[in-house]
Amino acid sequence: MAFAPEMADAASNESDEEIQGRSPARIALERIRRDKIAVISAAVVLFFLLIAIFAPLIADLSGVGYREQSGTETLDATTGFGKVGPPVHGFSWEHPLGVAPGNGYDLLGEWLYGARTSIVVATLATVFSTVVGVVVGLVAGFATGWVDKVLTFFIDTFLAFPFVLGALALSPIITNRWRADADTLTVASFITVVFVLTAFGWMVLARLVRGEVLSLRESEFIQAARVIGVPTRKILFRELLPNLTAPIIIAVSLGLPAYVSAEAGLAYLGIGMNGVASWGQTINEAQGYFQIYPLYLWAPVVGVLLLVLSLNLLGDAVRDAFDPKTRR
Repeated sequence: MAFAPEMADAASNESDEEIQGRSPARIALERIRRDKIAVISAAVVLFFLLIAIFAPLIADLSGVGYREQSGTETLDATTGFGKVGPPVHGFSWEHPLGVAPGNGYDLLGEWLYGARTSIVVATLATVFSTVVGVVVGLVAGFATGWVDKVLTFFIDTFLAFPFVLGALALSPIITNRWRADADTLTVASFITVVFVLTAFGWMVLARLVRGEVLSLRESEFIQAARVIGVPTRKILFRELLPNLTAPIIIAVSLGLPAYVSAEAGLAYLGIGMNGVASWGQTINEAQGYFQIYPLYLWAPVVGVLLLVLSLNLLGDAVRDAFDPKTRR
C-alpha cells in the first residue's frame, strides 16, 4: 500500500500526457461524438448527402424515374390528378407520393432531385464564399492604410445591399438572355444562383477573419517571420491561416444551412433554378393544392425542415466543440 500514492501519481501523469498530446481537432471530434444530438444530426445530413449523390440510381431503382412521363400519360383528364396514387387513389409503389397536377411529374423523383439541387447549390456557394471571405479577410486584416480601408468599404457595401433585390435584378436578365435554349438556360440559372449566393454571403466571414487577423498580426511569431524576411503570401497562408481553422470551420458549418434556405427561398420566388427540380419550386406550385393534396406540399417542406434543422444543430455542436471554454 505504500506504493499506492506513487502509482496514482504515475497514472495521473500518464493521463495528463495523453490529454496534452491530443490536438484541438481531435478534442473537438471527441466532444461531437459524445453529443447525441450532434450524432443524430450528422446521420440525417449523411442521409440527405447520399440521396443527393445517388438520386438518379434511387429514382431508377424505385421505378419513378425523373420527369419521364407527363401530361395525359399520368394524369386523369377528369380530376386533373394522377391516375394512380394520392390524393384520389390509394398508395401505390408506382408513384408513392403521387404525381404533380398539371405536369404529371412523379413527386418522389422531384423530391429526390430537389434534395440534390439544394445540397449542390448550397455546397458550391459555401465553398466559393468561404474562399472569397478568407482571402479578403486575410488581406484586409494584415494590410494597413488604404488597402484595409478599401476592402472594409467593399465589405460594408455588400453587407448593406439587399440580397433579394440583387437576385430579382439578375434573374430576369439571365432568363431573357438564354430563354430560347432550355439547356443553356438551365446552366445559366444554376451559375446565377451560385453567383448570387456567393456574392452576398462572403462578407460575414471576411469580417470575422479580419478581426482574428488584427489580433494575431502583432504576435511574436508573425513579427519573427517578418524580421527574417518571410514573404507576405507565406505569412498569410502558412502562419496566419492555420490559426484560423476553428472559426472558419464554425462559419462554414453555420453558413451551409443558410444557403439551403436561401436556395429554396429564391426558387419559391421564381428566381431560382430553371429546368431542374427544386424544393422551393415544388412548394410554390403545391400551395394552391394544400386543402385537397397536402402531401404535395408537405413532402418538400419536411425535406427543407429536416435538412436545415440538422445542419443547424450540427453547426451548433461544431461551434461548441471548438470553443475551449465549453465543457461538454
